[in-house]
Amino acid sequence: MLKVDVDQTARTVLLEPEGHLSRQDFVSLAQQVDPLITKFGDLKGLLIHARQFPGWDSFAAFVAHMQFVNGHHKYIKKIALCTDSSFGNLVEKLAEHFVSAEIKVFPYNELSLAKQWIEMT
Repeated sequence: MLKVDVDQTARTVLLEPEGHLSRQDFVSLAQQVDPLITKFGDLKGLLIHARQFPGWDSFAAFVAHMQFVNGHHKYIKKIALCTDSSFGNLVEKLAEHFVSAEIKVFPYNELSLAKQWIEMT
């Protein structure tokens, strides 16, 4: 399951995965994010708050994740990944080749610092 908190005032979205990610998680995420992008033209940032990378529950979930990234990355200015997983550093290096957003990794307990970084535009 993916907990999604949309802050229209700040134009940010906080994602907190709880267990393996499903295809429906990304369908639901798009349904919540798309109206904000339509209204404002972009998002200031996406914050991903996950102590460890949860993985996907199926190949269809992985495909849905990639489709979400492909369809939305150009509308997101910054991505803050708050995690204690070493996977975060790998994601930061790989993702910079595939997304237009600026990406930065923070320790899991530094969510407030990550929010401050996103708001500095």
